[in-house]
Amino acid sequence: MGSLTRLVDIVGRHVRDDGIHGTPIPGVSLIRSGTPTMPMPVVYEPTLCLVAQGRKRVMLGTTAYVYDPARYLIASVDLPVTGSVIEASASAPYLCLMLDLDMTELSELALRHPAPSENDGAPSAGLALNATTPELLDAAVRLAALLDRPRDIEALAPLVVREILYRLLTGPGNGIVRQMATADSRLNQIARAIAWLREHYSETCRIDEIADIAGMSRSTFHAHFKAVTSMSPLEFRSQLRLQEARRLMVAEAMDAAGAGYRVGYESPSQFSRDYARMFGMPPAKDAWRLRTTAGAPTG
Repeated sequence: MGSLTRLVDIVGRHVRDDGIHGTPIPGVSLIRSGTPTMPMPVVYEPTLCLVAQGRKRVMLGTTAYVYDPARYLIASVDLPVTGSVIEASASAPYLCLMLDLDMTELSELALRHPAPSENDGAPSAGLALNATTPELLDAAVRLAALLDRPRDIEALAPLVVREILYRLLTGPGNGIVRQMATADSRLNQIARAIAWLREHYSETCRIDEIADIAGMSRSTFHAHFKAVTSMSPLEFRSQLRLQEARRLMVAEAMDAAGAGYRVGYESPSQFSRDYARMFGMPPAKDAWRLRTTAGAPTG
């Protein structure tokens, strides 16, 4: 049995229902979908998404990232994206292993195993696709296989996770992971600003204030922020606001006016216009549609 076939077997046995499922292995989740899904907004945190079967498309701004068993996806910072499973069926469901990336462990490994040459310091996009190497796939299979041997998880899972992080650091296209592991990289400066925006998205703020948090001039911050997120800081904040407003209407049955006000909109009409532009229909109609349909996997 090949490594990919083994991964499909393990993940398929441990997730029988569609959705995202936590596991006894810290930081590891398994995702299943038996059908293609409609595009759904979600915030990706620093994560590795390694597909065992099927295909997923994620939109960051206007850029599409399609990943499958041949290509894994890395999210380096917190990013509001729209994702949809585009290849799945009842007989061959979409199956994915998702691993939260430990910044402390990554940084320690990067110090022990420095890159052969330095890059120019320019930040990479916040999402990246890279080829799934046999070594990375083999490590992922051994990590998933611990679900069949729960007594071994505490002793062995940290070792296999460390190997996976090492493979990401030393494999092809490792620049984004190297930048994540470097405390003073441009990527981490932008990550500080993103973390602040996620905490304060409903507040009025000036770009100069956010640039100060990142430790950059206004013009440098704007250029690097767009390179990482494919959005301006204000567009990024709007996506956070609209995603949270959507959650409030669907999960807490809040009306559109109340949700818009809660996330920082002073004008109900502006909220409705921005919402329809992002989600394709007015807030109340979209919320009703979502409440009457099942949720979709986001990994």
